[in-house]
Amino acid sequence: MSLLRLFALSLTFYASAVLAQQSTFAVATIHASSGDVKFEHDGATEVTGDMLRMRDVTVDSCIKWAYGVQNSQIDGPGWLDSDRLDITAKSDGPATEAAMKSMLQALLAQRFHLAFHHEQREMKALVLTVASSGSKLKPAAAPDAPPYRQNSANGTIAKSMPIREWANFIAGPLQMPVVDQTGLTGKYDFAIDFTPYLPEPGKNMSDSRPDATALIKIVMHDQLGLDINGRKAQVDVMVVDHIEKPSAN
Repeated sequence: MSLLRLFALSLTFYASAVLAQQSTFAVATIHASSGDVKFEHDGATEVTGDMLRMRDVTVDSCIKWAYGVQNSQIDGPGWLDSDRLDITAKSDGPATEAAMKSMLQALLAQRFHLAFHHEQREMKALVLTVASSGSKLKPAAAPDAPPYRQNSANGTIAKSMPIREWANFIAGPLQMPVVDQTGLTGKYDFAIDFTPYLPEPGKNMSDSRPDATALIKIVMHDQLGLDINGRKAQVDVMVVDHIEKPSAN
């Protein structure tokens, strides 16, 4: 084994030890999913007071939410994005979303035995910038509220949403890393509607409907004042060295 690999593994186990010392949930239950969440590939995650509720999530979804990363930034076994779970966890008292994410990191280390290291990899990515015509985003009415997003059949509503978190979300349907270079550091309320870009009922879908990537690019430009362009970029990747399926409880 190379010295570089030994060093990476030592960092992995050091990180696991640090996580074990973090604040942890007072109680947490993990079960197989009781059913899907409509319009949500990653299920639903909700923080309320001292409770974290995750419905129909994958382990991949948990890692993304806990660490603020995208699908393309996780290199691990295939079941991370297939096995679906319901997780309910309670802290000792009311906690911020950031604190809940830290406790979920600890839960992943303790119950899933997650261990990983970081690598920088060059890959094709999509870069998110403000359009030349300017941003159309409006500051959040309640910037102290946790970010909220809900999908529908033809769009998405977002409230108190940081652009970096939005970039992490759209990386899923775009199936590529999305790098936020907008320079926008606030939180925003917005809604996007795909309806004007979809074919009228009865028309040939294959002739008039753009592919998903083209559709998202058009809507982002027209409705949010943001552009997405492809290029090569250095992307930080979480390489999973060890993980186990938890026993249900």
